[in-house]
Amino acid sequence: MIEALLAEDLSRAVFSEAERRLLVLVEKVTKHAYRTTPEDIAGLREVGWSEPQIAEAVYVTALFAFFNRVADAFGIDSQGYGGPRLPSESAGS
Repeated sequence: MIEALLAEDLSRAVFSEAERRLLVLVEKVTKHAYRTTPEDIAGLREVGWSEPQIAEAVYVTALFAFFNRVADAFGIDSQGYGGPRLPSESAGS
């Protein structure tokens, strides 16, 4: 499952249909939030996600995007979670 997520290939992982649809929405919110449609949200409801669950997924996704942008703007290293920054990416270069 982790390898499939890292490779951005959900077809390689064992997810329920509900989980797969939620991950598709999370990817859309991450990359192109402005393209999210009412149909995307309705599709999640159809497979059993509740309004609070959908909202939480969007909130968590947006918060991570925010934290990543703040860290990038200040040149904060990933502390090993996303790999080290290249010397050319370090602050002050």
